[in-house]
Amino acid sequence: MLQQTQVSTVVPYFDRFVRRFPTLKSLAAARLDDVLRLWQGLGYYRRAVNLHRAAIEIIEQCDGRVPNDAARLRRLPGVGRYIAGAVLSIAFDMRSPILEANTARVLARLFLVNGPLRASVTQQRLWSLSQALLPQRDAGLHNQAMMELGALVCISGQPRCEQCPVETLCEARAAGIESRLPELGRQREFVDVSDAAVIVRRNGRVLIVRRPIEGRWGGLWELPRTTVAAGADPRDAVAAHVRDRLGLEIEVGRELLTVKHGVTHHRITLSCFECVRVRGRVRLDGYAESRWETPRRLGRFAFSSPQRKLIAAIRRGLSVEG
Repeated sequence: MLQQTQVSTVVPYFDRFVRRFPTLKSLAAARLDDVLRLWQGLGYYRRAVNLHRAAIEIIEQCDGRVPNDAARLRRLPGVGRYIAGAVLSIAFDMRSPILEANTARVLARLFLVNGPLRASVTQQRLWSLSQALLPQRDAGLHNQAMMELGALVCISGQPRCEQCPVETLCEARAAGIESRLPELGRQREFVDVSDAAVIVRRNGRVLIVRRPIEGRWGGLWELPRTTVAAGADPRDAVAAHVRDRLGLEIEVGRELLTVKHGVTHHRITLSCFECVRVRGRVRLDGYAESRWETPRRLGRFAFSSPQRKLIAAIRRGLSVEG
């Protein structure tokens, strides 16, 4: 959960998650829908999918025990070098290094590591330094202390050097360039994207579809939506999408609401429309599953943050019956 998410945001999610799934066995036995629903709001939902898959694999292939072998651990879904290092050092007290945003910042300043942070040569240098600094015992405590130092003292922008226990050893501080390290490199420019979603009704129920596991928002449910090409009419675009991907002919009506949100370097404007179903039966092309659900039951499904705003509008009765 802490990957790409701040501790203050994670804590309430973590507490709810471990209350619902206190053991690997309970997590492995859970439905993916239940796992994703507890993850709603944290973003990067691929993490939740991988966590669920890893729990199943540990139960089925590892006798229910998290591997303490680096190579086997890294074969689990979603486990890369950083996660493996964190688990091995914190759970098993093995001398395994970690490198994430906070520790990378500390190491780059402490040892005056120049070069774009994401460059492979920079990453190799930082991983080597992280390994070299590990103590013979309590490697997990050391790794956690490095993360904490970066999160609370050696922060982005203007670090709190006067509070730092290693200020006198810091090469960037001595050179007076601590605020300029690490070098983040060229930042990607934002891309503006227009999306359109539609509310399809049948006998008081709303059509929702599940996205495929792979790709953005994998495994989550949504009102049918599509990306609108520049200059195109969003009503025409979403009508064509529903026809081609779901086999339904619809007449798109009034706009219910518009939601603006960001995903990585995309700035997305999502417009949601009411519609009238003309003809057709649902057939899936590109979606994993579909359901017709009453507005009251929609809260039981996992949706992305912008889609939850659309669902909330439906449940508040902002849309007309169709």
